[in-house]
Amino acid sequence: MRHVAQRFRVLAVDLGGLMIKVGQFLSSRLDVLPPEITAELEGLQDEVPPVPFPALRVLAEAELGAALEKVFVSVEETPVAAASLGQAHRAQLLPGDAADTGLQSVVLKVQRPGIDAIVDVDLAALRKVGGWLSRVRFVSKRVDMPALVEEFARTSLEEIDYLHEAANAERFAADFAEDERVTVPEVVWERTTRRVLTLEDVTAIKITDSKSLLAAGIDPVLVAPVFASVMFEQLFTNGFFHADPHPGNIFITPVADTSAERNWKLTFIDFGMMGEVTPGTRSGLRKLLISAASRDGKGLVDAISEVGVLVPSADTAELERAMSQLFARFGGMGFAELRDVDQGEFREFAVEFGDVVRSLPFQLPENFLLIIRAMSLTSGVCSSLDPKFNLWDSIEPFAGQLLRDERGNIVQDVAKQALDVASVALRLPKRLDGLLSRIEGGPLPVSNARLERQAARLNRLVQRLASLVVFGALLIAGAAVRGNDMVLGNVLMIVSGVPLLHGLWVGRRRL
Repeated sequence: MRHVAQRFRVLAVDLGGLMIKVGQFLSSRLDVLPPEITAELEGLQDEVPPVPFPALRVLAEAELGAALEKVFVSVEETPVAAASLGQAHRAQLLPGDAADTGLQSVVLKVQRPGIDAIVDVDLAALRKVGGWLSRVRFVSKRVDMPALVEEFARTSLEEIDYLHEAANAERFAADFAEDERVTVPEVVWERTTRRVLTLEDVTAIKITDSKSLLAAGIDPVLVAPVFASVMFEQLFTNGFFHADPHPGNIFITPVADTSAERNWKLTFIDFGMMGEVTPGTRSGLRKLLISAASRDGKGLVDAISEVGVLVPSADTAELERAMSQLFARFGGMGFAELRDVDQGEFREFAVEFGDVVRSLPFQLPENFLLIIRAMSLTSGVCSSLDPKFNLWDSIEPFAGQLLRDERGNIVQDVAKQALDVASVALRLPKRLDGLLSRIEGGPLPVSNARLERQAARLNRLVQRLASLVVFGALLIAGAAVRGNDMVLGNVLMIVSGVPLLHGLWVGRRRL
């Protein structure tokens, strides 16, 4: 394994560009890949061979329209970081710029010369491979390869546009403006172009540098759940997330404020690769997280279908059974605990579960690539911080908050439905009185079809009103009893869902 990883690392360094991105991704998967591979590839996270400074100087001066000595007080020629697409150097702003921005020490990020051409070649190769794979029926049934490649291409081209990255940084900072756990470097727009980006210098302790964290009085084990929670919030609440959270892009910044809850903050950098989750997909992801936290196999399958991973026509009964068995045997285990499970049992379950998966029409939605990447890297970083890290411990409180939010939405929907029903009910006596008056006053022309429709609507209205009354009674009773009898209270509140669903949906079909 080590030999294979060494060969891949040499290949990635030789090719540069997107191949280094692949190596960085693999190096962070400490949760699923053996240490022989991750240790060998770890250098690709932030130790890519640097470009000689004179070559970068030419590009930077062409972009900024002046010699670096006229734009900055000084620029360090030794890079603070060399990445696959660009390189960062510390610099000092001129007094005027420092006064305007409130910053003095900055980081000057410059693209690697010729990276546009390298990315174009890499993307052309990926498009060719994607075209070949799309001819394989097993693949074409499950994923639109051309669309997936184009999504990756769009993200890659955005990543080499530093104006886009600067805008992403400000949007991300706005999302966490009130969050004391997160900091983001400020952008110096006056010294930023498409190929040159000037940012506040926020260099601190690399998130996976456990020795430095302990030396600063920071427990790496306590960092893992906070990092996971911040990533969950991006994906499931904000809908705008950092899609490349490998260790080279996350710092732990110590703080001197003794009144703060913790003596450190998470500092995110490199906002070139960001993802957005549509409201519909975010709703499905929230349900997926809640179902996973509650070990609900059927709910998990329903959520998977809602986010588009399963085609609507799929028969999910076997998958629901497999998910229930999965939760029953392995649910709640951390990665360290899973290592102790008998390998024969793993193989037996994997064979059965694999047969179920292969029999179903799974597909990979176009907007899912970055979500999978972000969650994979998050899991890997947390496992590096704490070998015994259990993702469930971070999921459950977050899912609990989401569930409370969902309940609030349900209450709002029920309240609106009740107002609609009450409005109709209040108008009903007056309308019936008018109808009786017309009958008493003489002949009344009647259209049978219309009368049948009105009667049917009235019948459905009464059914829905009765169902909502029963729902309210059961819900209130459950809430009242729950304080003294948790089991009975929960049962009553769960059972109240039956008349609620009936009241909300019965009779929606037009006659």
